[in-house]
Amino acid sequence: MKVVETNLPGCAVIEPAVFGDDRGFFYETWNAQRFSERGLPARFVQSNVSSSSRGVLRGLHYQWPNPQGKLVSVLEGEVYDVAVDIRRGSPHFGRWTAVVLSAENKRQLWIPEGFAHGFAVLSERAIFSYLCTAGYDKASDAGIRWNDARIGIDWPIGEPVLSEKDARAPFLDDVDPGRLPTFDA
Repeated sequence: MKVVETNLPGCAVIEPAVFGDDRGFFYETWNAQRFSERGLPARFVQSNVSSSSRGVLRGLHYQWPNPQGKLVSVLEGEVYDVAVDIRRGSPHFGRWTAVVLSAENKRQLWIPEGFAHGFAVLSERAIFSYLCTAGYDKASDAGIRWNDARIGIDWPIGEPVLSEKDARAPFLDDVDPGRLPTFDA
């Protein structure tokens, strides 16, 4: 597997070694020893799968307190996947990185605790996989507005399909600082 650092320290693209022949392919989506050797999480406690159609935008989601790190990938289709550093005191606060994840390229994105996450579906349908370092905690569930001008994400879709919750999420500058993660140098 190859680990490619992004412009946000801590976020990384994982390109697994894929073994294929005329029958199909095989690759590891996670291996505790290999991940640990590269400074990536060696333990996950929850696995989620979502299905969305073209134009759906989910996010920007995070948990605080009780943050989740996420290893995300696409099992079917293609998405534009985004991570945003929202840790108070971080030198990269409010900055974002993005990568196209697809069933074809088999890439994964590691999103550390303290980052918000979202994605937009580029294909007719996408099946999205999340491995999480902590379980879902409704009381910690939070979000940032997907089109916050302060963050300035260059989404590849103009009029996304949003949940009510995501459409009403606050802008980053309007979030109570106590509801944002903190940066530990």
